[in-house]
Amino acid sequence: MTMQSQLRRTRDGRWMGGVCAGIAKQYGWDVNLVRLVFVLVSLLGTLGIGVLVYLVMWAMIPLEDSSATPRW
Repeated sequence: MTMQSQLRRTRDGRWMGGVCAGIAKQYGWDVNLVRLVFVLVSLLGTLGIGVLVYLVMWAMIPLEDSSATPRW
């Protein structure tokens, strides 16, 4: 039985907090596609929901080299 890896923010290839890079790495997606989705949701969504989601994920997802639990 294999254990699925936990979502982590990455230090490699990150621009800001590493959220998009961590999501892309976890699911094997292109990091630029994930960033584009966040930008589109932020620009097209109401009240900047993409920015809010990013900030919440930044606070909840630990760094990949950190053994700390999420900050929530």
